[in-house]
Amino acid sequence: MTSHLSNLKSVLFTAAFSMLIILSAQAQDKIKRIGNKPRTGSSNSSYAVVKGQQIGIKMNAGKKPVQLLSLNFTVENRRTDTIDFKVNVYEFAKEIAGENYVKQDIIGHIAPGKSVATVNLEPYNIQVKGDVLAAIEWVKTLRGANPYFSIGILNGGTYTYANDEWKKMGYFGADFNMMVKVLKK
Repeated sequence: MTSHLSNLKSVLFTAAFSMLIILSAQAQDKIKRIGNKPRTGSSNSSYAVVKGQQIGIKMNAGKKPVQLLSLNFTVENRRTDTIDFKVNVYEFAKEIAGENYVKQDIIGHIAPGKSVATVNLEPYNIQVKGDVLAAIEWVKTLRGANPYFSIGILNGGTYTYANDEWKKMGYFGADFNMMVKVLKK
């Protein structure tokens, strides 16, 4: 009888623990990556650092609203000092950049050498859905500064902004991506 009681306690404990794990998993926020997959390979593309010019890619945030958590990309800075940039995230419909969802300056930095640049966006509570254009904008001109961004082939292309217009550059997309949290309705 003691053996059956011990087995019953063990089964009940296991069931209760399993339910706790399931409930805990359901309570967690769903985090996902949008944009291009991160790469550190040898394919790259460089861009001159000219104040006001931007580099970005189109990303699909999905049908449900998401909160932006971070912007990430692999880059090589061959200078000995840091290159600063500003983060912009635009509404993007029919290949046209609309409203900028970023309402205050978010400054990021590209360290010397090869690294993954990551900008924490969570404190800014930026919420989006659908297609967006995630871009970085140079905050000052640096002669001879041409950082090299990791790119992929046939992944949607890269958009550049100069002379007051956006242009799509071919089939090679910078490996920008964002971590986002799906919001509950």
